Amino acid sequence: MVIENIVVGRLAGLLNTLTVDAGTNPVQEVLLYVLIPMAAIVAGSIAATFLSPGPTIRSCIQHFAAGVVFYAVAVELLPSVIREKAPLQVVIGFSAGVALMLAVRWFTQKIGGEGGQGKKEQEEGPNQTLSLVVVVGLDLLIDGGLIGLGFAVGAKEGLLLTIALTIEILFLGLSVTSALSRAGVLPGRAIAINIGLALLIGLGGVIGATLLGGLSGPALEVVLSFGVAALLYLVTEELLVEAHEEPETPLTTTTFFAGFLLFLIIGLLA
Repeated sequence: MVIENIVVGRLAGLLNTLTVDAGTNPVQEVLLYVLIPMAAIVAGSIAATFLSPGPTIRSCIQHFAAGVVFYAVAVELLPSVIREKAPLQVVIGFSAGVALMLAVRWFTQKIGGEGGQGKKEQEEGPNQTLSLVVVVGLDLLIDGGLIGLGFAVGAKEGLLLTIALTIEILFLGLSVTSALSRAGVLPGRAIAINIGLALLIGLGGVIGATLLGGLSGPALEVVLSFGVAALLYLVTEELLVEAHEEPETPLTTTTFFAGFLLFLIIGLLA
C-alpha cells in the first residue's frame, strides 16, 4: 500500500509539473507532447519484429486504454461541456462527431472490402495492405486532432489525452506491423511505413492546435462535444470491440477499471 501511494504520488507530481511548465504557445505545446504517441507507434512497430503479445495481453492493453480514454471523457471533457449549459452547441458538436466517426467506419469498410474492419489484419495481398495503411493513417490523423483538442481545453487535459491515446497507438503499431508482416512486407519497410504514419499524428495535432487553440464560448463548446463523441466511439466501437474478440476474463475486465481508477487518483492528487 505504501509503495502504491508513492508511485501514484510521483505520477501525480510529474503530471502537475508537466502541466505547469508547459509552454504558452499551443502549437509548440502540442508539438512537444505529440512526439510521445509518435514515438509509441514506431516503438510498437519495432517491438513487433521481435515479439507478438498474446491475445490475453492484447485484450488487457485495450481494456486499460479504454478505461483511460473513458476517464478523459468523463472527468476532463464532460465537466467543461456541462459547465457552459449550451444544449444547442452540444447537439451540433456531438452529432457531428458521431456522423464523422460513422462516415470513417463506412469508408474503412468500403476500401477494406466487404466485412472489412479497417484495422483488422488482412492477408490477401497488396490491395488490403494499402487499405490498411490508409485506414490507420486516417485514424491517427483524427487521434492527433483529438490531442490538439485536449490542449485547447487545458494543458492537463491535453496531457491526459496524450497518455490515453499513446497506449492505444502503441498497440496499434504492434498490430499494424504484424498485419504487414503476414502480408509479406519486410520488417524494415513495415517500420518505415509506421514512421510515415507517426507523422500523421503530428500533423493532426498541429492542425488541431492551430484551428482550436484560440476558440472560446459557443465554438469551443461545439468542438468539445465533437471530441466527446469521437472519444466515446473510440472506446465503445474500437477498443472494447477489438478487446472482446477474445473471451472475457475477470483479469481483462479489471484492467478497464484499473486504467480509469489509476488516472482518477492521479487527477485528484495533481
